[in-house]
Amino acid sequence: MAQVNDIHAATAQAAAVTAQPAAASSWQPLRNPIFRMLWIATVVSNIGSWMNDVGVNWTMLTLSADPLSVAMVQAASSLPMFLFALPSGVMADIVDRRKYLLFSQVWVFIAAAGLTLLSLAGYVTPTVLLIAAFLLSTGAAMSSPPFQAIVPDLVEKNELAPAIALNSLGINISRAIGPALGGLVLSFAGPWMVFLLNALSVLGVAWVLYRWKAEPSIQRLPPEHFFPAVRAGLRYVHAAPVLRNVLVRTVAFFLFGSAAWALLPLVARRELGLGPGGYGIMLACIGIGAIFGAVLLPGLRKRLNPDRLMVLTSLCYAAAMLALAFVRHFWLLNAFLFITGFAWIAVLSTLNMGAQRSAAKWVKARALAVYLTVFFGSMTVGSAIWGQLASHFTLPVSLCVATVGMVLASLTVLRWRLDENPDLNLDLREVDNLARTLDVSHERGPIMVVYEYQIDADDVYDFVVSIQEMRRVRQRGGALSWSVYEDIQRPGIFLETFVVGTWIEHLRQQERHTANDLLIQSKVYAFHRGSELPRARYLIAPIT
Repeated sequence: MAQVNDIHAATAQAAAVTAQPAAASSWQPLRNPIFRMLWIATVVSNIGSWMNDVGVNWTMLTLSADPLSVAMVQAASSLPMFLFALPSGVMADIVDRRKYLLFSQVWVFIAAAGLTLLSLAGYVTPTVLLIAAFLLSTGAAMSSPPFQAIVPDLVEKNELAPAIALNSLGINISRAIGPALGGLVLSFAGPWMVFLLNALSVLGVAWVLYRWKAEPSIQRLPPEHFFPAVRAGLRYVHAAPVLRNVLVRTVAFFLFGSAAWALLPLVARRELGLGPGGYGIMLACIGIGAIFGAVLLPGLRKRLNPDRLMVLTSLCYAAAMLALAFVRHFWLLNAFLFITGFAWIAVLSTLNMGAQRSAAKWVKARALAVYLTVFFGSMTVGSAIWGQLASHFTLPVSLCVATVGMVLASLTVLRWRLDENPDLNLDLREVDNLARTLDVSHERGPIMVVYEYQIDADDVYDFVVSIQEMRRVRQRGGALSWSVYEDIQRPGIFLETFVVGTWIEHLRQQERHTANDLLIQSKVYAFHRGSELPRARYLIAPIT
């Protein structure tokens, strides 16, 4: 739950970095009434989410002293993102995002209202809390990918960068306010009031989404079906080296970083003897650190590349976890939690920036959903591991093991770098192609596409090396297989072949070319010695 807000904030930071410089002022997007209302409503809703996070964690502490039970709250909150982020990303790419977001807000309201009623009636048990955390996070899993994708639909192109920055600011503000307010309400009114306020906070977002009438998008091709869209997204991830590096680094950090979030309630209650107010202050210190991180990150990025920044902040986070294991002075520990918030948002922002720049527009929601799946899968598994370890040994032992793991995980920078291919440009480009003029049923397939190249004998080796990059281009666009052959009877004639599932998938493939794809293609075409562009042939499986 709380970490879902972190994802929104970090994505905002990442997009702000990668967006083109905007002529609009920092506050200009707020002149747009829909954006302004949605921004205010989202801040209120995120405050409610953070309050609910405090309420659920603290209620579990009062019901069970078992470290595993407390850690399972974090696991139950992370598991839906692992299970449903990718399907949600697919839905965000193929259906009306406004309606899908509205449905997700209704889902969260029903789950929060149900938890409120059960709390008032005194029927809350550890099992009920875990189910409630799962259902609330399911709503967040549904809303996260489309929320990341609708900002360009709300503002003008020149307002995009400041709009994203404003979203980041709002989320970090809610992060600083929500936990402290949740602890205060919990102390004076009880958990049911916290749960009720969370339910009411969702209504503002739902109302704004209901009023917003987005302009319909014009598509030349029919929308993708769900399962083919899932497969297309996974093929893209497999053929995107930068994104794969991001995913490896995500697992390496969050598998160990989850220990702090999973065990923090136990440290507050068991080790420091705090009430809900004190626990809320500890979370607020993390939020304040995140705000400072959001402010300082642009300057840090000018001095440090993504890999150095991530290693530095990972080591800071490891030091903060070590302090969580042994420091028992309340305000001194809060100083380290401030560092935790700073490092957390810096790592999230860096990884999100990598995920954002490695995904083309047509598959962005799906690619980010894969990243969310890996992120929350790591959080779920990690939370269960550290809770189990704390149950069998002690909290300091569990946190120390996680700290050592975090330090060792930083070594992944040696093999999986985030700054690989820094000039990557995935803006979509129109490509003229014979395929669009052919009258072929969309559902016919499979299709084999053949490009014929004429290559000089002296250029053969360089051509064969260069065309290997086309494998990733074709596979990212949806190719099921790819190969290159030389014609035995016609020396110097090379055939590039790839297979797609249906004719419409090939048509979509033509609309998915990026500037980087065309750059790779131009390097390959430079070896072609024919008077015209390489000849294209289309072979289709016969109807049986």
